[in-house]
Amino acid sequence: MSAPTTASGSAGPIAAEAPAALTDRAPQVPAERLVAEMVPPPRFATVSFDNYITDPGQPSQAEAVEALRAFAARLDGGAGAKGGRRRHWFRREAKPAATGGGPRGMYLDGGYGVGKTHLLASLWHATPAAPELKAFGTFVELTNLVGALGFQQTVRTLSGHRLLCIDEFELDDPGDTVLVSTLLGKLVEAGVALAATSNTLPGKLGEGRFAAADFLREIQGLSAHFRTLRIDGEDYRHRGLPAAPAPYSDDTVTRAAHRTPGASLDAFPALLEHLSRVHPSRYGAMCDGIQAVCLTGVGPVPDQSTALRLVVLADRLYDREVPVLASGVPFDRLFSEEMLSGGYRKKYFRAISRLTALARDAKRLADTPGGR
Repeated sequence: MSAPTTASGSAGPIAAEAPAALTDRAPQVPAERLVAEMVPPPRFATVSFDNYITDPGQPSQAEAVEALRAFAARLDGGAGAKGGRRRHWFRREAKPAATGGGPRGMYLDGGYGVGKTHLLASLWHATPAAPELKAFGTFVELTNLVGALGFQQTVRTLSGHRLLCIDEFELDDPGDTVLVSTLLGKLVEAGVALAATSNTLPGKLGEGRFAAADFLREIQGLSAHFRTLRIDGEDYRHRGLPAAPAPYSDDTVTRAAHRTPGASLDAFPALLEHLSRVHPSRYGAMCDGIQAVCLTGVGPVPDQSTALRLVVLADRLYDREVPVLASGVPFDRLFSEEMLSGGYRKKYFRAISRLTALARDAKRLADTPGGR
């Protein structure tokens, strides 16, 4: 019996074990893991201000780097870091400013693909404090931490930190926004420095712009502590790169999944249905150990709730640098024109950008006989 062939006709070995299926995974994530994983994800584990490539035509990028460098330099670690241990409980007495008298928080505003997460992670790395005295997570991950630990315990846990970085701060859900706003107020009182990136509703705040007054009113009582940095520019993920590969056939995707160690294989409609049964905070854990995601039958997303869940999955796959090989329609046709012109369009364009980058990474899986 002859060996199966790739799309290019080359023989390629089939993995001994069948690929995993994301639809078979519904992980439970303990609270301890939620706290331990509040660090920059793998894609941003080694980033720095030095390897952030600024666009000479966008001076706001270089200005943001310098402002964040200065902010990190003012975070000298404080008593908790100098003592080599956390302050475990929220104290009543007034805390010294975490930033040496400068702004207590930095807010990075800009379009998708300008490197806001890179800069936020670089700030985390550059802050002179032990890793356990710094926290990094998305807005969704932070709200899930509050849900798992309870509000008071979250305050106690995070008030011993020198820095809290929140990626993709969202204004979609008023309840979550007020919850996190109250939490951040407590943390600032405890001397914690804050940094965040903007992921606001463009329909409310303006296309590609951040209405600082609107956001800072949500962070009740913190407006005097934040400095907003506007970061302009093009999407770096596709600047000067070739177009993303066209979708492959179902057969090519299936064969690639079978010969690629650690790959998953799912029908796209079934995966969308499965996402509705798993809390978005668990999507990262759902991808544990997955080296490549292979999807057959990709088509337009049917409704906004499904689309928003897919955005979260795309973010977690991008964070973990998991390539995505797919058949069906191109990723730029996932979301309807109505979605792309509505209040969540900024999220959808970010998802398209990130999935397109991951599709480019996955091209080698279809082109290389060994799937490597």
